[in-house]
Amino acid sequence: QVRLVESGGDLVQPGGSLRLSCAASTRFFSTYRMGWYRQAPGKQRELVATIITSDSTVYADSVKGRFTISRDNAKNTVYLQMNSLQSEDTAVYYCSAQTTTYSYWGQGTQVTVSS
Repeated sequence: QVRLVESGGDLVQPGGSLRLSCAASTRFFSTYRMGWYRQAPGKQRELVATIITSDSTVYADSVKGRFTISRDNAKNTVYLQMNSLQSEDTAVYYCSAQTTTYSYWGQGTQVTVSS
């Protein structure tokens, strides 16, 4: 069992920045693919970004060039740096720890982009 706790969500103005963090309770953190997903009201949950290593990342087209995913295996933490935020980025952001057969999920953190 892996417990994931997200933090960093907030209300921010368009064009602003936020950094989300996700702390994982597992000593095998480095073996998991870590990901950020988001779900806006009335929409399905969607991929934002995933990371295996710093050289192996995947981003949704909608966030490429604006968001950066990173991980610190010594701290069992994955981050999502979000720049140039837009109203369309408003959603609950979820952290996920993934193996080939299973995914663990956090409770989510709210990001609201509004003036």
